[in-house]
Amino acid sequence: MDQAQAPTDTGPDEESGHAPDGSRRGLALVTLGALGVVFGDIGTSPLYSLKTLFAIDDHAIKPTPGDVYGVISMVVWSVTLIVSIKYVGLIMRADNGGEGGVMALAGIARRAIGAKSRRVNVVIVLAIIGASLFFGDSVITPAISVLSAVEGVGVAAPSLTHLILPISVTILVVLFASQRYGTHRVGAFFGPAMLVWFTVLALAGLRVVVPHPAILRSLSPTYALAFMIEHPLVTFIAMGAVVLCITGAEALYADMGHFGRRPIAVAWFVFVFPALVLTYMGQGELILSDPSAISNPFFLLVPDWAQVPMVVMATIATVIASQAVISGAFSVSRQATQLGLLPSLTVRQTSEGSAGQVYLPVINGVLFVGVLALMLVFRSSARLATAYGVSVTGALLIDTILMLVVARLQWKWRTGRLVLFAVVFGGLELSFLIGNLNKIPHGGWLPLLIAIVMFTLMSTWYRGREIVTDNRVHKEGRLSDFVERLHENPVHRVPGMAVFPHPTKETTPLAMRANVEHVGVLHERVVIFTAVPQTVPHVPASKAFTFDSLGYKGDGIMHVTMRYGFFDRPDIPAALRAHMHDSGWEFVPDLSHVTYFLSRANLTRQAHGELPRWRKALFVMMARNAANPAEYFNLPDERVVVMGSQIGF
Repeated sequence: MDQAQAPTDTGPDEESGHAPDGSRRGLALVTLGALGVVFGDIGTSPLYSLKTLFAIDDHAIKPTPGDVYGVISMVVWSVTLIVSIKYVGLIMRADNGGEGGVMALAGIARRAIGAKSRRVNVVIVLAIIGASLFFGDSVITPAISVLSAVEGVGVAAPSLTHLILPISVTILVVLFASQRYGTHRVGAFFGPAMLVWFTVLALAGLRVVVPHPAILRSLSPTYALAFMIEHPLVTFIAMGAVVLCITGAEALYADMGHFGRRPIAVAWFVFVFPALVLTYMGQGELILSDPSAISNPFFLLVPDWAQVPMVVMATIATVIASQAVISGAFSVSRQATQLGLLPSLTVRQTSEGSAGQVYLPVINGVLFVGVLALMLVFRSSARLATAYGVSVTGALLIDTILMLVVARLQWKWRTGRLVLFAVVFGGLELSFLIGNLNKIPHGGWLPLLIAIVMFTLMSTWYRGREIVTDNRVHKEGRLSDFVERLHENPVHRVPGMAVFPHPTKETTPLAMRANVEHVGVLHERVVIFTAVPQTVPHVPASKAFTFDSLGYKGDGIMHVTMRYGFFDRPDIPAALRAHMHDSGWEFVPDLSHVTYFLSRANLTRQAHGELPRWRKALFVMMARNAANPAEYFNLPDERVVVMGSQIGF
């Protein structure tokens, strides 16, 4: 178990540093960056959603005015309700220190309920389920998005169909390899491309809508209601395909920490939403005019001469769709470690402008392997579409449940407003989920399997960590009692300084206790060092450090608390060199000869316990692969001593 202190939960009023400045130019730049990272998933849904919708149940939806107006109305109002109103209008107001996503929402709900309430466990379980479903979606989205775009080659140049899979694999390799450079750099590159993409979507739709304005009738929800009443069974099946139009809504919320709510809202209402509505209406009118266009209404929406350029632009846009869920997976993973649902992971901050712009090598590698395997197994977007939707709708529904908790306890919504929210959004998402259940035997089991694996990992870590922490705290004992015994029964003190990284000053570091009890010595100067992350870019030196002599200043034992911003590296040696003169000690030894003691809990599986043996083995494996605390705190290898004790669980 490593000693890196997990970031603390923060409130929505803390700084998050999303925009480089408060000017219009600053907002425009961040909005462009958000356009290039956040909206790729939902922005590429027109590539395959209507094609899938009209292909369901052996073309049960006919290219007639009633059916076309009805399904286009269903699509438009689903996007309006779920994305525009629920996420952008409401849920994105719930940010945890600037972060979004199911984990951030769970963090707010946990604080609103109270850490000691039993209902917190329900919130934790919901968070685990939501995050698990999101990871299932994160694996399948890049595969289906890239394949659906490259398959346009088969429309423009059928002789090159055999190159679709190799091209798709190459694109994904380049995408995942570029993650280490940071989402702000990717966003700067992709932002202008997505601006062009949504402009083209809008123009392609207008090209058909302007000469045939009758399709504007589909904006009325009455056509969706009429279709549902006339075709109840088909509607039930169609809901499984309509949900493809809102994939990316959860990723949009999860990516909020990368850019902030306002730039995402501006990008959505000014560029993305109008472009999506126009292109869906354009495809609907095209199908009415030429029923054969249901084979691929997106690429047939543009003239023949524009199909090859459209394939190129669609490929770039689907790479961005993949970027959206990858960035969201990074955010959700980091938040999962903060909630104690995953072990400490190596996190690399990639931008000084935002706490949310991070790169997690382990998550990047796991996603890459999963996406590549998925693409090689299914080999086409049509086959992948049968697996798509179950995890998405489940994640949407979890967000709605957590939102109700936050709205009731944090925002103090009245009962009537809560019921309206639950009926409108919960009812719609529940119908989406039920409509997708028939996909499970045909591939929908895959994202569910991924979600089950992630649920097992996170629930095992959460419960195992609780058990180990309780046992560890019992073995560590109270630090005040330990210092009191040292004061009453002094031990031999050796020259120099010993530094013990430890997450709290309430208990005794295991390494410190082992040093006294088994070696019988203690250094003349002892520093128990706690690093506490904050959700601001930098913490001023005047506010960064707190020194506490623990009531026994003459004993040479000091507790130091260091608060650091998301772009301040938690470098313990550098912090000691710069600030130990503020400690009040009469002298400060040569810090080049400091010894750093890391506490390690050697986990031993007991014959009896709360966890079955296989889950204990899984927990031990996860603990052994957690981030290295010596590297995290930039400790010199030659000055690090690892000591620990057996902790049973």
